[in-house]
Amino acid sequence: MRGCALDLREGPVSSEAQAMMRTIIHVDMDAFYASIEQRDNPSLAGRPVIVGGVGGERGVVSAASYEARRYGVHSAMPLKKAKELCPDGIFVPVNMEKYRAASSQLRSILASYTPRVEPISLDEAFLDVTASLRLRGDAERIGREIKERILAELGLTASVGIATNKFLAKMASDHDKPDGFVVIPPGDEADFLWPLPVGQIHGVGKVTSRRMQEHGIATIGQLAELSRKDVKRLFGKQGERLHELSHGIDTSEVVAESEAKSISHETTFEVDVDDTDELRRTLASLSDRVGVRLRQEGLVARTVGIKVRLADFTTMQRERSLPEPVSEDNTIFSVAWSLFQEIPLAGQKVRLLGVVATGLDQPSGQMHLFAGPGNRARQTMTAVDNIKRKFGDSAIGRASQTRPPNACKKRRMRKSTGKEQAADE
Repeated sequence: MRGCALDLREGPVSSEAQAMMRTIIHVDMDAFYASIEQRDNPSLAGRPVIVGGVGGERGVVSAASYEARRYGVHSAMPLKKAKELCPDGIFVPVNMEKYRAASSQLRSILASYTPRVEPISLDEAFLDVTASLRLRGDAERIGREIKERILAELGLTASVGIATNKFLAKMASDHDKPDGFVVIPPGDEADFLWPLPVGQIHGVGKVTSRRMQEHGIATIGQLAELSRKDVKRLFGKQGERLHELSHGIDTSEVVAESEAKSISHETTFEVDVDDTDELRRTLASLSDRVGVRLRQEGLVARTVGIKVRLADFTTMQRERSLPEPVSEDNTIFSVAWSLFQEIPLAGQKVRLLGVVATGLDQPSGQMHLFAGPGNRARQTMTAVDNIKRKFGDSAIGRASQTRPPNACKKRRMRKSTGKEQAADE
């Protein structure tokens, strides 16, 4: 059975509908970090490479080559577990500077085809090439040219998916990795989607997939056979989205990098933490970093959120929309700490903390000439920012962030990262 991207049950796509459709390309690098290490060290070619540190040490896998994945190793897995699964694996420390340089090259290639590029992480991006087709040729030609340039200029392979929306393009790029190239022509969405297992729908985890199996839903086609009402009854709020995706419907836009709406920083502790004072100091430091970046980019945030990962790798996120947009460190920290206190720790220690600002915008209105305390606070923050810019982040900070004597001997942090340092998928 064939249909269109808007509703797969309504027959072939008309020429008018095709003319209104978007053309989306999803580019996903293959085992990005690990492939870069294999590229730069030929002796690693064809061997199980695990990026994330020395095997057996504390931490998680940032990336695994396809040779290592055959042993069950995957991103975010504890390094100790990876060593158990793949005892002959070659463990390589993360080199973010090198990965960012390759990512910058990748983005330059993608941006040469369209300004509508939405990076998802260092190694993955969506392109809306609808307006580029007349100049560059059809989407398949563009996609193959992108793959060829990535191989020639970066020495790496990428998987490419092409479809009429982001969901389908992502499904296509995942379908034949590594080094895949899959096009879903308008009208063929059902033929592609419906035979696939429901677990391949992005966002469907093990729990939801298991519930579907209990209801006799094994394929996306079987899910599509259910009415919208039935899917909502079975899966609640998620049901509406699942119903649309099972019919190939996704109206989300490609958001160009310049339009990205979040700034974040996070820290993974080398030793899990349950000390309230240290957790508070860490959130304060992360809030300051987010505030500095907001002010550097001349932005304010309407929403502040946190990310908390516990010792058992349970990860929770909370956010709060604010009545007025902010960029002040103290306000960001106040909201972050309030959100953290709502997290059910259940006696567990904390492994990771993060602070994120979203809903970014340019500040509106003019500052008053005699703005009183608020203006003095902004002047103080500007002075602090200048000191940090000149002498480094540790040159000045809050008194509340000062550790008690010898505290530094008790705890150490492994790393502090911005959102751009996403784990390789």
